[in-house]
Amino acid sequence: MLILGLSAYYHDSAAALVEDGRVVAAAQEERFTRRKHDPRFPGNAIRYCLEERGATLNDVDRIAFYERPSLKFDRVLKTTLAVAPSGHEAFREVLPMWLGERSRQTDEMIRALEAIGPGADVERKLRFTEHHLSHAASAFYPSPFERAAILTMDGVGEWATTTVMLGHGSTIEPRREIRFPHSLGLLYTALTYFLGFKPNSGEYKVMGLAPYGEPRFARRLLDTVIDLREDGSFGLDQRYFNYCTGLTMTGPAMEELLGVPRRTPEQLLEPVHMDIAASLQAVTEEAVLRLARSAVQETGERRLCLAGGVALNCVANGKLLRSGTVDDIWIQPAAGDAGGALGSALAIHYLEPDRAHAPARTVAGDARDSMAGAYLGPAFDDDEIRRQLDASGARYTALDRDAMLETAASALAEGQAVGWLQGRMEFGPRALGSRSILGDPRSPTMQRDLNLKVKYRESFRPFAPSVLRERVADWFEFDHDSPYMLLVDQVRESLRRAMTPEEEALFGIDKLNVQRSTIPAVTHIDYSARIQTVHADTNPLYHELIRRFGERTGCPVLINTSFNVRGEPIVCTPEDAFRCFMGTDLDLLAVGNCVLRKADQDAGLAQDYKDQFELD
Repeated sequence: MLILGLSAYYHDSAAALVEDGRVVAAAQEERFTRRKHDPRFPGNAIRYCLEERGATLNDVDRIAFYERPSLKFDRVLKTTLAVAPSGHEAFREVLPMWLGERSRQTDEMIRALEAIGPGADVERKLRFTEHHLSHAASAFYPSPFERAAILTMDGVGEWATTTVMLGHGSTIEPRREIRFPHSLGLLYTALTYFLGFKPNSGEYKVMGLAPYGEPRFARRLLDTVIDLREDGSFGLDQRYFNYCTGLTMTGPAMEELLGVPRRTPEQLLEPVHMDIAASLQAVTEEAVLRLARSAVQETGERRLCLAGGVALNCVANGKLLRSGTVDDIWIQPAAGDAGGALGSALAIHYLEPDRAHAPARTVAGDARDSMAGAYLGPAFDDDEIRRQLDASGARYTALDRDAMLETAASALAEGQAVGWLQGRMEFGPRALGSRSILGDPRSPTMQRDLNLKVKYRESFRPFAPSVLRERVADWFEFDHDSPYMLLVDQVRESLRRAMTPEEEALFGIDKLNVQRSTIPAVTHIDYSARIQTVHADTNPLYHELIRRFGERTGCPVLINTSFNVRGEPIVCTPEDAFRCFMGTDLDLLAVGNCVLRKADQDAGLAQDYKDQFELD
């Protein structure tokens, strides 16, 4: 059975195609439209998924949507009415939108699908799954576990914000849930907004900022804002928030509690902002640990699957794994709403009542998962790469595979910044060695240079290391699979550099330029790193590049950051890659077997690329 899964109309629209329980293709709409977090109907992503399979919409047996719009409308309406008259502003702004555009959402989706597949009998094929079931299915079914506890945490779906479920075989059983307005995701998003970053986009910046501060507000948050119980259940005091009654995330009460006004975007970051970030992260970690502990107790399972936007908090994930609360953990790489498209398709495959005849789910004994490394997006053959580069005016050299790898490894060893587009594009928010910008982690200046000259983003933000799986324990206090860059752990103590008393006394951003290890460009100020383990079976080309770099340098580790600039979606096509290459200070670009050097390009093709995208 062929099932098309969709997520849309909030943020990170996506499509995924599942055949007999196997993931065939998946992609976010933003990669095609070049509009970050694009919430619109994912027409381009759908067409790609169908083309990858060589199918049409007529060949699709079911079309699954990742949530139930009627239940979401029920929540919006009841919440808006419940807070009247204090919520009159939200009522005036939000209700007409839901009564108009959003109430017609299903009809509009059917029309858009019919335009892609005329005569496909879309309405008969369409199914809806609840939002958190979609998250849970995306976490459990691709996992390598026969049985597992499932924990989903995000802002809000229809009503649920947090769920505990049990997965076994082909079945998922709900156990308990926490409902709106009490939400760990909304707490994090609210303080992301308070700190001047963009909600539903800048949360990872807050996570990166946290180690610069001290969690001196954590106790205050726990005493006033969030009532966190021993079993991980919690309630939020709505006096400090404005997402129910107004059109912002926080109000005056939060400013009074924290003693500072809300930071405006691009305002200079001060130590107090870092302390707020550190406090929020500490509270989040404690909540996740308690929820996970409770999920293990309720289900009797010591393996845990995670999904929902909060599952992208890789610092909390790493602490959870190290805590001993669980024996093993698996996190859906597209843990946010994009992954809901995949989860809805898998949920229909295994759980739809008339699919009782569906083949039972099988788990290969030593397989990590069934996500194919998350390499589920478009790939481009040599002819198409050359066609796009020629059309863009690029000057390149076409090499064989071995020469391309030698050229890229040599450039990296010489300290050059390399753009890397190879194979199928990643599904999810992380670049995993298919659409990546790469650099030498040994360089004491590379982290700052990539942030300011290539990515055009805040200097405090850390970069992740890609390391050969078989060598990870040589470089980090960690010996576990982390193919999706969703676990944080420490650089090995033997590789760390001791701080001088003067360096220890530094505070905040002043800590940034202190070299902390032999791989300073991927060592955060607390000696942590967001680790990606690279496996020869899922990405042999990237694995071989790192191996060759390691042969030259003795360091089988590379900086890996997404191939884009701030505010831009990760590149999809060779044309996208060349445009980004010409708008940044990248030195070398490897697209397939074609190698481009910046010095060889027509200077007239350079552009002020950093101003083309709205800042996130």
